[in-house]
Amino acid sequence: MSLQPERHVLVVFPHPDDEAFSSAGTIRLYRNMGVPVTYACLTLGEMGRNLGNPPFATRESLPEIRRKELINACAAMGIEDLRMMGLRDKTVEFENDEKMVKLVTDLIDELNPSLIITFYPGYAVHPDHEATARAVVEAVRRIPKNDRPRITAVAFANNTIANIGEPTFKNDVSSVKQDKIKALQAHASQTAWMMEETTKRVEEGRPMSESWLNFEPYYNYEFKD
Repeated sequence: MSLQPERHVLVVFPHPDDEAFSSAGTIRLYRNMGVPVTYACLTLGEMGRNLGNPPFATRESLPEIRRKELINACAAMGIEDLRMMGLRDKTVEFENDEKMVKLVTDLIDELNPSLIITFYPGYAVHPDHEATARAVVEAVRRIPKNDRPRITAVAFANNTIANIGEPTFKNDVSSVKQDKIKALQAHASQTAWMMEETTKRVEEGRPMSESWLNFEPYYNYEFKD
């Protein structure tokens, strides 16, 4: 699917690297088109299980390391408007629902996006992912139907295809694959082991699908009203 011009794209994910795995190529393509992109990252991922491979972070240093990694990843994607929203990792699910909806509503009111990229509620694995998805959907639901931004959502859990079907579309990001790789590499504390394994498999000539680097699947979130 070729991307259409957008007024403004708002990306809302809870953790640094959520955007790199799911949407780095799509974001880079939008930026190459001149579309403004704002990334609202809710936490610094300070409870991330990985500390580098070999370890170079500690529990105390990880928040600042992940903050810098996030800034570097955004540079690779061309994002110039990064919002670090200051919530605590692994506690987003416990935040007051109305507080979360207001956080998203305030961003929408300020930016007037035509498109929001986030997780699909019910199909996002992590409780922080689910809480983020619920807040985005509820904030948009409260907007008059004709004024709502579209939501394209990332889904990958709970038998997604069996329950909600194949992705609505897949963005071909092969032309910016190197930018996606740079964004992933920027999150070294969490991704170093994976990137090293990828390189090793290629060097050893072992078959490996690169479809996850070349295509980014999304579902259009459809409201019932």
